[in-house]
Parts: sequence; C-alpha cells; structure tokens
Amino acid sequence: MSVEGTTRDDAAEALPYGMPYQRETRYDPPTGLMDLQSKPLRPIRYYPDGTEGWLVTGHAEGRKVLADPRFATGERFTHSPTELPHVFVSISEQVPPGFFLFFDPPEHTRLRRKVTGVFTVKRMKDLEPRIADIVDAQIEALRAAGPGADLVREFALPVPSLVICEMLGVPYDDRAAFQANSANMLDLSLSVEDRNKAMAELFGYLMQLVPAKRADPGDDMLSVLAADPEIHDVEAAGIGLILLVAGHETTANMLALGTFALLEHPDQMAKLRDAPKLMPAAVEELLRYLTVAHNGIMRIAKEDAEIDGQLIKAGQHVTVVLQAANRDPHKYERPGELDLDRDAQGHMAFGHGVHQCVGQQLARVEMRIGFAKLFEAFPDLRLAVPSEEIPMRSDMAVYGVHTLPVEW
Repeated sequence: MSVEGTTRDDAAEALPYGMPYQRETRYDPPTGLMDLQSKPLRPIRYYPDGTEGWLVTGHAEGRKVLADPRFATGERFTHSPTELPHVFVSISEQVPPGFFLFFDPPEHTRLRRKVTGVFTVKRMKDLEPRIADIVDAQIEALRAAGPGADLVREFALPVPSLVICEMLGVPYDDRAAFQANSANMLDLSLSVEDRNKAMAELFGYLMQLVPAKRADPGDDMLSVLAADPEIHDVEAAGIGLILLVAGHETTANMLALGTFALLEHPDQMAKLRDAPKLMPAAVEELLRYLTVAHNGIMRIAKEDAEIDGQLIKAGQHVTVVLQAANRDPHKYERPGELDLDRDAQGHMAFGHGVHQCVGQQLARVEMRIGFAKLFEAFPDLRLAVPSEEIPMRSDMAVYGVHTLPVEW
C-alpha cells in the first residue's frame, strides 16, 4: 500500500516512528537506522506528536533534497526525528540576524557572499604556515602534559579554536566562555530554553565585540564585517556566531574522533605512516566514515515536491541523515569499512547545496596538518585507557569523544 503524500490514520500507523540514534558501536551509525536504507526516501512519524514527515538515508536522494530550492531552512522547525529536540528546532525558535544557515535565498545569498571570499582554497593555502605553528605549539602542550593527557583538551579543541579566533578576531582568552556556550547550544540533552540561552549569551558577546572592532579595526573577519556599510552590527554578530561555533566544534571532534578511529584501526594507521602522501585522501575518508554531524540536516517543503516518485507535501519536515548517506552501498563499496585508499570524494560530511559548509576548506587544512604533525611527533601514540571507557558524545549534535586520554 502506498503512503505517498498521505496522512491517513491507517497509513500513519505503519510508519516508522522517528530516526534511530542510539549506537551499538563507536563508529557505525545505529543498526536500526541503516536498516531503513532499504527505502532511502521514506515517510516517518516525527516527535512529539506523530506528525508525518520524511527521512532520507540515500546518498543520491539526499543530494537531490539539499540541492532543491523547494526545501527551505528559513522556517520554524517544530518537529524532531528523535525524542531529543533537534538542534534545528532550538535554533529556529529565535534565529539571530545574520545567522544565514537558517535563511533562504536571496537573503542567504547576500550574507554568505560576504564570507565566501575568506574561505577560498588559495587563502587556506596561505594560512597553512600559521596553522602549522598553532599545531606545533599544541603538540608541545600535549607533550608537556605527559602520558595520560587528554588529547581533546590539550590538542583537538585548542587547535581549531585558536585558528577561528584569529580569523574572526575573537580574543583567545575568552575561549572558555564561548566553548561552553557552543557546547550547550549543541547539547541535545538540554532543554530548548537552555540551548537558546547559550546562543543568546554568545550572540550578546559578539554584539559587544563588533562595535569595538569598528573603533579599533584589525585584519580579521569581524573587523571587515564591521566596516561593511551593507552589513548591520546584528548581522555581523550573527555571521560571527555561525563561524565561531561551526569553526571549532566540528573540526575539534574530527581531530579527536579521527585519532581514536585510527588508533583502533592499526592497519590504516600503518598505511598512513608508511605513505604520508595519503593524508588528503585519508581526511576525506575519515570525514565520510565518521560524519560527526550525525543528527541529520532538516528542511521544510515550501510547496508540494516530487522526489523519486514520492510526493512530499508543502509544510512537511524532511531530514537528510548524512551519516547514513555516507554509508550508502549504492555510492561506496564496503561503506562500513574505514579504507584510506578509498576515493571518498562526493561524501556529504559538509552537507550539499547552497548551505554546504562555507568553512570546509579550512577544516580540511586543519585536519591534514593536525593529523600529520601529531602522528609524526608521537609515533607510538596509543590510548591510555581501554577503548570502552572513552566517553562518546552520543547526545550532542556533533558526534565525537568528550575526552581521549593518550600515552606514547
């Protein structure tokens, strides 16, 4: 029986309720989620009230939805694919001005254009020496902390935090406050009110910083935005909020979780040590295999839209599950294996379409340099505790590890 575009009670009763998110292993998506790939675009029932929406677990289907302008982000998201309110639900409740991730064209286009010039491949190449210096300094901090040190605290978190602070012009001494608020924004176990409070505090901090940059400008991005007559202060602060949170949360978790994964796959670690030229491909494969943005990207249909013969009705929520799409067997052979020799190009770890991560080139550079220098400095790097004792970030919008004690 077809349930395409219908909300009839008899059809709704047969629909899966929500998206499985509890993992059985550290690196693999939940088995129940992967079982849904038998139908890569399917109707599901959303929390909290069973409203019908859609779940996308296929790679090709996910790209179609994320590239289709009929599916919007500039709407109020009221339903979640899990019993934990999705991060899109909390942020969309009070989207700050300038937070262009939740705007649709043409407003999205206007604001995103202001930052794309900063994140070009060439500019990232020019930044490499400074990123290398930051990585070297944090490797020494890790070494000084001694065996048993937490790689998250000493290396994975400060590297991208320092980089994005320098790019934005945010004083690094303020990092403790913005890191705490960023984590709370993405903590799915907190109430929507608590997450909104964290976002408001971080936005308020940036609102104070923008006029200060105008009065005493530097060569950082906030100074450039503050001096732009087409950008209001509240928009500059909103842009800064996106970049500050996304600029360190995702990369920090990829550095830590990627290290953990390689330590648990010694054959792949040996392959990388023997052939350092594999690093660019290794980063792409780790991005595909781990997909730290594991709760999916949500959209709302602005109008009735047909995708692969399925009618998605105007107003329905659609969730594209990136971690499942990146394990789609129709796109990748043996998708459940970590294989650094794989051509993982085309993965959707950074999303797809007009909202694809604007800072993806920066993240790639940080990971390439970070992993290379870390493994060179510590050829005998290993876990300091049994792997099952590593606390995972299962209830966070960005997956990873809370701590990673290592020795050498």
